[in-house]
Amino acid sequence: MNNYILEEIKTFIENNIHTFHERRLSKLSSLRLEDVIKRKNPYLFRAKAQNTAHKLVEAILSAYLSSQEEGIFGDFLENLAIFVCQKVYGGRKSVAEGIDLEFEKDGIHYLVSIKSGPNWGNSRQIAKMREDFRRARKIKSSGIISPNIVAINGCCYGKEGKPDKGDYYKLCGQEFWEFISGDPEFYIKIIEPLGHKAKERNDEFWNEYSKVVNRFVRQFTEQYCAEDGTILWDRLVRFNSGRIGSNRDLS
Repeated sequence: MNNYILEEIKTFIENNIHTFHERRLSKLSSLRLEDVIKRKNPYLFRAKAQNTAHKLVEAILSAYLSSQEEGIFGDFLENLAIFVCQKVYGGRKSVAEGIDLEFEKDGIHYLVSIKSGPNWGNSRQIAKMREDFRRARKIKSSGIISPNIVAINGCCYGKEGKPDKGDYYKLCGQEFWEFISGDPEFYIKIIEPLGHKAKERNDEFWNEYSKVVNRFVRQFTEQYCAEDGTILWDRLVRFNSGRIGSNRDLS
């Protein structure tokens, strides 16, 4: 990869990483305690003896935000991968269902489904990806003599010891970034620009996080703690998992 393209990619990262931080902050600011409690497993936190309101709220909130951030950052990495491949190989965002990226290299037409990490889906989701690859291959191969089409599941981090899955290849981490950039060290080169203004953005995030935690602890104590401060686990579980309509009666 020449230096001009590498600088373009660094500029792209620095100019667009703010979307991750802004979406992350927006998600946090708009959260309600009810949203977080409904989506996390109360039995797990009970089994872990989370008996302090502040610690329990932070644990639930942290688990919720972690899953949210993974999805938000995954969107950013997908857009970055498409941009990189566009600059190096003329890649383009695919219009085929379930396919994120298409490009040609060394006489091969590649269909790429991009995921954040290697452990992204269950057997049903993987079967759906395989079907998307099959359908896209069929469309691309119609009217073409002896098409050479290869399907790739590209994962932005992680490792894969057995990339050949029969009807597609799974490339992770270094192998995926090298595949779309032509540079075996590219996976290292994107680390620095990803930290562009990270401290300022994180300071802003943690300032808002503190406010949210304090607000949630107050609400949690009012709704799910007894007068002596004991967590009312039955009330919490009833809200999280009770039959629809029963949440109105917390007595």
